[in-house]
Amino acid sequence: MKYVFLSLAIVLEVIGSSFMKASDGFTKLLPSTIFVIAYLSCFYFLSLALKTIPLGIAYAIWAGLGIVLTVGVSVVIFKQKIDMAAIIGIAFIVAGVVIMNFFSKTAH
Repeated sequence: MKYVFLSLAIVLEVIGSSFMKASDGFTKLLPSTIFVIAYLSCFYFLSLALKTIPLGIAYAIWAGLGIVLTVGVSVVIFKQKIDMAAIIGIAFIVAGVVIMNFFSKTAH
């Protein structure tokens, strides 16, 4: 269940970030409301995951996958461009999360 909670937290964080962009500086009520609900729900599920997953590991996964998915949304939905430097930077973040999970004793 702990990774289900973490997955929900990640998805809700991406939804929240997407609707923060769509809120146009909190000038649009519906996107602003969805942003607030998504982030409150995100942190609730993250707190449930943190009952059994070490903070550093959970946060690394949450932030790393959140970045990857949010960039995907920004490219597909908002038609924003991503350059090679950004792709390389994201790859380093993902590599760091993988290294922490598979090689660090912190994850166990």
